[in-house]
Amino acid sequence: MSLPAYMLADLNAEARRQGISVSRLIENIAEDRMYKPNVETLEALEETRRGEYAGVVDTSSIESMTKSILG
Repeated sequence: MSLPAYMLADLNAEARRQGISVSRLIENIAEDRMYKPNVETLEALEETRRGEYAGVVDTSSIESMTKSILG
């Protein structure tokens, strides 16, 4: 399969604008178009947007950070 020249030109221009390869741009477009998050992911996104379960992460050491994230 080959793409029309105008499409390739647009893809190349957009990839340059974003600083990524044309392949990566096409992957991003396909993922955006095809990825459908499941209910659990959608609920987690909403919780995040509302600020639920937001806590303080202790970054004084790796051990402290891990403990504050994982509990």
